[in-house]
Amino acid sequence: MERMMGLINLEHEHHVFNELTYFRNNASLPFAGRYRLIDFALSNMTNSGIEEVAVFVRNKYRSLLDHLGTGDSWDLDRRHGGLFILPPDWNDPTDRSLGDLSFFHNNRDYFYRGKANHVLVSGSQFIANTDYKDAFKRHLIHDADVTVIYTDVDTIGPEHQAYYRVETDQDGWVTQMTNDHRNPNVFTGVYIIKKELLLDIVDYCIAYNYDNLFMNGIKERLQELKVYSYRFEGYHAFINTTESYYRENMKLLQEQNFLRLFQKPFIRTKVSSNPPVKYQAQAVVNNSIIANGCIINGDVENSILFRGVEVSEHSQIRNSIIMQRCKIEEDVYLENVILDKDVHVKSGQRIIGTKEKPYIVAKRQVV
Repeated sequence: MERMMGLINLEHEHHVFNELTYFRNNASLPFAGRYRLIDFALSNMTNSGIEEVAVFVRNKYRSLLDHLGTGDSWDLDRRHGGLFILPPDWNDPTDRSLGDLSFFHNNRDYFYRGKANHVLVSGSQFIANTDYKDAFKRHLIHDADVTVIYTDVDTIGPEHQAYYRVETDQDGWVTQMTNDHRNPNVFTGVYIIKKELLLDIVDYCIAYNYDNLFMNGIKERLQELKVYSYRFEGYHAFINTTESYYRENMKLLQEQNFLRLFQKPFIRTKVSSNPPVKYQAQAVVNNSIIANGCIINGDVENSILFRGVEVSEHSQIRNSIIMQRCKIEEDVYLENVILDKDVHVKSGQRIIGTKEKPYIVAKRQVV
């Protein structure tokens, strides 16, 4: 039976969110009031029927481990298969692999023991709600070595610059993957590959002292491999800059965007038992996402508040993202601001950023 196993490869995702990734990696970044970026990749895999998922992670992963736990929130706490967090293993004195090849080389047991014969590889910075069953079906029909998943972007932004562009022939076979920023067909970083071929490419790349499996083993060998393309057409976001993080959160305040991203199949996240939002007598809330556990006694507009945020009376929050357990005292004014977790804003403070460059306060600060 043809089936897939999952791999979330975080090795080449640079920590470019400034204060927001001082204490966490990109995949752990909170999003949309209650989620983390990695929730979308994990949910898409489990919604595709995948029962074994590995995460390649090198550093700043304490927060990620706390969030993922045993994988039970994604139905991955299984006797067979399940969730595997795989840092690189440096105990092999003969190992000379570089970059993400060190993960593949030193964690071969994950692939050998898995019953699937294809691997779905993803990062965490492409945000979408989908399952990849149709992409896998086409992958099998065309007997492709690799199937790359791309999407057509209407407006090219700075967050798209780091991604390859896909060029295909009339039958959908990939002819080139370029850096042509005029091409709207943006590679999502998600692809399906035959497991046996994946392990052969790992050996090839290590033999030539390469450090990037996809770039050196697939992109540079398109003429040798049968690489098919699959176009994803749903709601999506690329989040790899602070500006794109802020903008994509704010876009979810538009109801149609929120419903398109969070329609079935559901995006799963770590379960947290919080009481309902408590709106006090002074509370005024407009066009905002307010998570469970918040206590609101101020004015909140066009903002996203994560779990457990307290907003005192006579305080105003505009166009801002306030993460878990932040406390906003009286007579505070916040506009175009991102507060990381556990920030305490004292009475009378005014913090104003811009939509193009929001003002960020790192976690656990007292302002």
